Amino acid sequence: MIRTFALIFGIIYIIAGIAGFIPALTPHTGDLHPLTIETAHGRALGLFPVNILHNIVHLAIGLWGVLGSRSLSGARLFARGLAIIYGLLAILGLIPGLNTMFGLVPIYGHDVWLHAGTALIAAYFGFIARSDGEPAASATRV
Repeated sequence: MIRTFALIFGIIYIIAGIAGFIPALTPHTGDLHPLTIETAHGRALGLFPVNILHNIVHLAIGLWGVLGSRSLSGARLFARGLAIIYGLLAILGLIPGLNTMFGLVPIYGHDVWLHAGTALIAAYFGFIARSDGEPAASATRV
């Protein structure tokens, strides 16, 4: 189950990263915050602000997920890392001045709830879910 999560989310992030480079899928609207790096700056699916660095990060996270899915420990590490990183990104996306990562990567608007949701799902798979054959945590007796 955890390995499947890593594989599916890895594939989703690879697709999102590739889609971010397709101009028809990332229209440039007038309500975007100014960035230092404007290359491929637009809104993925008309909703989520992206630019070239954002797309590269999506590709890297997707690759991490696909590679992590090859083992239970790798998948769990991916899920935990994703939960922590995306939780922090959701918080940063709410803070003016930090919601563009100092002008490098847009993480505001709809990205906030997407990052928060991703963090919650990843936290479940990274910290709570058990995989087939994995022993449940036993209570320690005093």
